[in-house]
Amino acid sequence: MARRPIRPKRPRVRRVDYPRRGRTNWLRWAPSWRQVLSAALLGLTALAGLFAAVYASVDIPDENAEASRQGTVYYWADGSQLVSVGAVNRQNVTLADIPDSMEHAVIAAENETFYSDAGVSVKGIARAAVSMVEGGETQGGSTITQQYVKNTYLSQEQSAKRKFKEFFISLKLSNKQSKAEILQGYLNTSWFGRGAYGIQAAAVTYYGIPAKNLDPSQTAMLASLLKGAEEYDPSGGKGNHQRAVDRWEWILDRQVENGMMTKAERATYKKFPEPRDAVKPTSLGGQTGYLVDIANKYIKKRSGLTAKDLARGGYRVHTTFEKDRVQQLERAVRSVRRHDLAPKKRPADKYVEVGAASVRPEDGAVVAVYGGADATTRFANNADTAGVPVGSAFKPFVLAAALQKGGGITLDSGYSSTGRLITGGPRPATPTTPSGGGVLPVPVLVPTTLRDALIRSANLTFERLGKDIGLKKVKEMAVAAGLHEESLARLDKSFPLGTSTPSAVRMADAYSAFSNGGMRAEPYSVTGMTRDGEAIEGFGKPEPQRAMDTSVANDVKDTLGIAAWTSLAQDKKFDAFAGSGNLDDLSAGATDGDDRMKSAWFIGHAKGLTTAVTMFRNKPGTPQLLGMQGVGGDDSERGNVFPLRIWTAYATAK
Repeated sequence: MARRPIRPKRPRVRRVDYPRRGRTNWLRWAPSWRQVLSAALLGLTALAGLFAAVYASVDIPDENAEASRQGTVYYWADGSQLVSVGAVNRQNVTLADIPDSMEHAVIAAENETFYSDAGVSVKGIARAAVSMVEGGETQGGSTITQQYVKNTYLSQEQSAKRKFKEFFISLKLSNKQSKAEILQGYLNTSWFGRGAYGIQAAAVTYYGIPAKNLDPSQTAMLASLLKGAEEYDPSGGKGNHQRAVDRWEWILDRQVENGMMTKAERATYKKFPEPRDAVKPTSLGGQTGYLVDIANKYIKKRSGLTAKDLARGGYRVHTTFEKDRVQQLERAVRSVRRHDLAPKKRPADKYVEVGAASVRPEDGAVVAVYGGADATTRFANNADTAGVPVGSAFKPFVLAAALQKGGGITLDSGYSSTGRLITGGPRPATPTTPSGGGVLPVPVLVPTTLRDALIRSANLTFERLGKDIGLKKVKEMAVAAGLHEESLARLDKSFPLGTSTPSAVRMADAYSAFSNGGMRAEPYSVTGMTRDGEAIEGFGKPEPQRAMDTSVANDVKDTLGIAAWTSLAQDKKFDAFAGSGNLDDLSAGATDGDDRMKSAWFIGHAKGLTTAVTMFRNKPGTPQLLGMQGVGGDDSERGNVFPLRIWTAYATAK
């Protein structure tokens, strides 16, 4: 049988000449310009197709789906309900009822290309994405349209997924709604702080007038709040006020740059339009508003939630506050004010404010606070606001720093008449040997020991002690005990005498280290929090940390105990308590009547709680504290006896 001829194999035709024929070495793997161009066009086509597919698949959600918000419920430590905060302060208005100056201020501040852009900022999205991928803070940079979409249609989570949705919904919304509709929606849904959603509520909250009556200066101030009401509300402290003024000026200047305001008109707005004092809803009256304020501060610190998030509601917050303790503290303050102050008869008794806080030393739980007479009439929380000089109540930290440093310094150490620190307490001098025989050693006695100096609140001794051991060491001890570094004064010779301005909560917590063997924990006010049945993370109990050696804490505590009983004995009103046995494990620190401070303090430990009480004078609208001279009459030692009386009435309450 004849064989079939073998046909030669045809060469395989390659659709893509890669690796490239006719090239050697690395050139075989280098694509041609045609291949590069083809790949780029193919990629762009794929991206365009993907973009179109995603754009078509993303729908604009139902408007105001998030607007139906629940109240947030706060609970006492025993599980009973403290308060439910649920009313959303918002009244929608049309652009016709919003002055043009508000529109100009918002566009100048937030999105100057609002009327010409497509509703999105690619640069802002990219910056936010890079930041989140790198694990940094979430970034802003969104257009007004994107912010409106976030306010109205999406959750407030900061995630790449939410940013992705925001981008495409903003594109669609920009094509569906007019710029006027978007701007109106944005101004009605934006958060302005103080519980106010929308420009109408903000105008009433901050200036007591409807939005249509706002002037350009006021609208510039309100526009500054959109950057973050928690940092730009002028009532939030000195730092807030300065930031608000700076941004207010910047927004007005930006309007001039963008042609929205003339230089002549800008020149008429020289004085910052101070808003009225913040007033909380009536359900937050009495001490309730102050308790919620402290809980919310802690929530924001531990969970990352903002005031805006909390205002949306739906949370269940379990606090450390004990109802009976809060009521006892409030009654103690009211009793002393009623019996010892007469503002209608004595001008010096006007504008007197009291702040107080009780902390459990074992774990730092804030058990009770007194923030002021009523949270609906005074927004500032006297219990948790830094700004009141602590005076001689700071001296125990100086003593603790000296004892901790060691080097022979003890409670029996002190200064000689020449100003030399004699360590170790009284000790024999070098024996002298006159003619005729020797004599017994003559003891060198310290005129005032450190123990006595603390009891008597001797300023010169502590000024010298701070200098000798180093002011930095004193500061380190105060911070280790729990005082915020930013509340501490500059390190000069008066620093050991109490020029720092910590809050009552922080002073109570810091003193707890003395009664707890040198251990202290960060003060906390929330034990747990849920939303829609799911736990919010971040509320584990703070772990106690060592602030000082046990022996140091005990030495200071024992000395403070003597100081406390001495203070009680000196106050004629409470002579009976000195030997009554009603106060157990008593230890305390106080400001001295000779302190040239505009405040009075008393911090004591009794019945398992460390409580700080402060009194000062503050006239509304005046940033500086008024003097305490004459408060309560000539025998009050500049009002110094009243924190002691408040503390004693509270500590002995049944």
